[in-house]
Amino acid sequence: MMAAAQEQWSWTSNGMIALYIALGVLAAAVAGWLLVRRTLRTRLEMVRSLRQDPDMSDWLVIFGWTPKVLYVPTILAAVSASILMFLQESGWGIFGGINPRIVGGVWFAVFLINFLIEEYSVTLKLLIIFFACTGFLLLWLHLLGWVTGFLGLFTHLAFSISGTGYLLIAVIGALTIGISWLRGLFYYIAITPNNLGIQSGPAEAGEQIGREDYSTKVDTSDFLERLLGFGRIIVIFKDRGRPPLNLLVWRVDRKAEMLEKVRAKLTVDQPQAVLTRQPVPPPGTSIRVETRATEEGRAVVDAARGDTPPSSPAPQASPLSVPPAPQAPPPSGSPASPPAPPENESSETEQ
Repeated sequence: MMAAAQEQWSWTSNGMIALYIALGVLAAAVAGWLLVRRTLRTRLEMVRSLRQDPDMSDWLVIFGWTPKVLYVPTILAAVSASILMFLQESGWGIFGGINPRIVGGVWFAVFLINFLIEEYSVTLKLLIIFFACTGFLLLWLHLLGWVTGFLGLFTHLAFSISGTGYLLIAVIGALTIGISWLRGLFYYIAITPNNLGIQSGPAEAGEQIGREDYSTKVDTSDFLERLLGFGRIIVIFKDRGRPPLNLLVWRVDRKAEMLEKVRAKLTVDQPQAVLTRQPVPPPGTSIRVETRATEEGRAVVDAARGDTPPSSPAPQASPLSVPPAPQAPPPSGSPASPPAPPENESSETEQ
């Protein structure tokens, strides 16, 4: 037995060859990633660069989902059915009495509704007409007594699938949606106020279109798609020879709001202010500052540099130091008047 186990995992056994292949694929994937990771331009990097741009406040980056994303309710129903079938096969509690045909019928009904949503554009008007016609048909069958037989026809659509089968259906659907999201990393559009950028590859294979050369349209006419949160954003080019871009987007309400903000703006780069250092005037330099003109003329303010004390005002002559005006000489016949005593002496005499 030990010899058989050693032979099974020998260097040339099938198990080891399979391990070599897996390691080779992993090494090739790592090497390819290291080679091309600097040339990749993904949608996530574009969103990051636009978010960090100080001159860009409104922008929109979107990609188109595959229509198979509308089968998300079917995938969730398949996961639920798989869990129920595994519990039914185990015979645990009340789950052992689950009818597999009923589970299969419910899952098929969900799948049929998803198929109608994807295949046809079901508007609200068409939906109202459908329910009205269905009610009229059931009323007519009730008058004839055929309602039970008519509904019994749908029991033949019931079928049974194992839990593994439901799980396989869910995995295939999830892989389809995942591949669509992965493709959207390299095939997307970036709408800014000035232009439209179309990225069509993992490298720098992009195209820029001016805002005057295209128009946009939001289409939410499909009522069932809108209930699931999906809608379509259509880019129509000015060149009629170029087909429009029809993108199925999720959360179409937010996307439409951002699109309106982007299309309503036009971004103009503001010139950056350059700070230059002015030369410091030498001490004692008089600075002439002119204020706004008034009715009397232009007011002028003289200021001095603040690091030197202002010069002291020029000394003014005291009134006491002004020499008295010369008096006229007395006439020749009158005696000369004695000279007036000094002011200091007169003040002492009065004391």
